[in-house]
Amino acid sequence: MLDTTMKNQLKAYLEKLTKPVELIATLDDGAKSSEVKTLLNEIAELSEKVSFSIDNTLDVRKPSFLITNPGSNQGPRFAGSPLGHEFTSLVLALLQMGGHPSKASIEVLEQIRAIEGDFHFETYYSLTCHNCPDVVQALNLMAVLNPRITHTAIDGGVFQNEIQERNVMGVPAVYLNGSSFGQGRMTLEEIVSKIDTGAEKRQAEALNARAPYEVFIVGSGPAGAAAAIYAARKGIRTGLMGERFGGQVLDTVDIENYISVAKTEGQKLAGALKVHVDEYDIDVIDSQSARTLIPADVEGGLHQLVTASGATLKARSIIIATGAKWRNMNVPGEEQYRTKGVTYCPHCDGPLFKGKRVAVIGGGNSGVEAAIDLAGLVEHVTLLEFAPEMKADKVLQDKVRSLKNVDIIVNAQTQEVKGDGSKVTGLQYQDRVTGHSQDIPLAGIFVQIGLLPNTQWLDGVVERNSVGEIVIDTKGETSVKGIFAAGDCTTVPYKQIIIATGEGAKASLSAFDYLIRTPVAVEKAA
Repeated sequence: MLDTTMKNQLKAYLEKLTKPVELIATLDDGAKSSEVKTLLNEIAELSEKVSFSIDNTLDVRKPSFLITNPGSNQGPRFAGSPLGHEFTSLVLALLQMGGHPSKASIEVLEQIRAIEGDFHFETYYSLTCHNCPDVVQALNLMAVLNPRITHTAIDGGVFQNEIQERNVMGVPAVYLNGSSFGQGRMTLEEIVSKIDTGAEKRQAEALNARAPYEVFIVGSGPAGAAAAIYAARKGIRTGLMGERFGGQVLDTVDIENYISVAKTEGQKLAGALKVHVDEYDIDVIDSQSARTLIPADVEGGLHQLVTASGATLKARSIIIATGAKWRNMNVPGEEQYRTKGVTYCPHCDGPLFKGKRVAVIGGGNSGVEAAIDLAGLVEHVTLLEFAPEMKADKVLQDKVRSLKNVDIIVNAQTQEVKGDGSKVTGLQYQDRVTGHSQDIPLAGIFVQIGLLPNTQWLDGVVERNSVGEIVIDTKGETSVKGIFAAGDCTTVPYKQIIIATGEGAKASLSAFDYLIRTPVAVEKAA
C-alpha cells in the first residue's frame, strides 16, 4: 500500500519514538477495512516500537483504529483510511503518542494538560481537503496530552451515512459532545481558547504587558511575514500578529508562479514562511485579530492597536497586512445555507457532493478551475458568470468548454439561494439580457467571485477606496504618518503572492526610514 519511498521516510520518522505505540483496529469484511488493515500492518513492520492488534468491540465505526500506548486507551482515533492530506496527521499522531515532542509552545501544551472537563471531539474530513489537517492535528494533539479529551477523525467519504444524517456539507466539520463546534480551518490556539474558559482574559493581560514595538505588523500572510523579516534584520523590536499564520495562502492548493519555486502548495509555502520568520527575533502573536487602531496624537508618538481580546499593543510604526477574504454573493439565503451547501472551497468540499448537481458562481480563473475540478467528481456543474463573457485565461476556457457535464451561463445575476431549511436545494438567477428569472435545482453552490479586503476594522482611521482597499503611496505609506500597509488589503494592483511579499518588504523598509527620520515624541501624561 505504501511505496518504497514512503516506507523509508516513515521508518526514519518512527526511529524518533521513545516509547511503544499500539495500533488497535476495529474492522469488518469490507474493502476499506482491508485497506486499513494493510496500512497498519505495514506501519507496524517498520518499527519494533509499534504493534498492531484487532479488537472489533472497541468502536461502532468500521473501519477505525486507535493510536495509544500499551495498557492505555488514551489517544487519537481515525475512522477510515487517513491517506491523502491526512497521512501527515497520522504520522504526527504516531510520533506524539510515541513521546516525540510537539512544536507547539510550552504555554499552550501546559494549558491543554490543565483543561478540566470531558471533551469528546469528532472531525469530518475529506482526503482532498487541504484545510482539514490543521484541525485534525490540533485535536489529535489535545487527545494525546489530556486523558479527558478524545478525538475521532472521520473520513466523510467512507461514512457517507453520517455525512447525510448530520447534513455535513463542508469540511472540516467539528462536533463536540455530539453538537456542532466549528466549521473550517481552526488553529490549535483557537480551539483551546474556545473550551478553556478565562483563556481570552489571560491572553489579554499577557499582551498588555508587552513593551512598545518599533514596528508592529498586523497580518501574518506573505506580506506580513516579509515585512517582519525585513524589520527584524534592521535590529529593531518587531512584532507580528495574525489570526492564522500564512493567511489566505493556506487556502491555496497549487502555486506555480512563485518565481524560483517551480511548483508548491499553499500549506508548504506557509510553513516555509513560518520557518523563515522563526529564524529572527520577532515576537509572533498567533490567533489574534485587530479590533481598532488608534493613531498617535503626535508624529513620532505611539500608535495603539486594540485586539479583539481587549488587549492594547503599542508601536512607533504600524504595517497593516491583513489581506483579503472570499467575496460573498450577498443574496438571500447565502448566509442561512453557508456550510449547508454554500461553500467557497471546491478542493475541500467537492468530494461531499459526489454524484450531485452543483453550481459555480464566477467565470474568472478561480471559478473556471473550480468547475473543471468539480466536473470529475459531481454529476453536473453549472457555471454562472455575471458578465457577457468569462474572464478566465483562454486555456482554461477551452478546457471547461470541452467537458460534457458542464454548462456555462453568462449574463447571469444570482438572485437567491434556495433550500429546505437544512440544506441547499437550488438557486435562482436572472438573465441580465431578457430580465427573466430561472431556478436551477442543485445540492451545492461554490462561490468564486473574487476577494474583499480585511479592512472593516479601520473605519475612519486611514483612507480607503470605494471597495475598502487601503490607499497607499509608492512607499506603502497610508494617509496617517507612521502607518503603512501592504498586500491584498491595499490599492496595489494584481493580487498575487509574489507581489504581496515584495510590497511587505517595501512597507517595512519605508517604516524603518520613517523611524530613523522621525524623533521620538514625548508621550503626554495620562
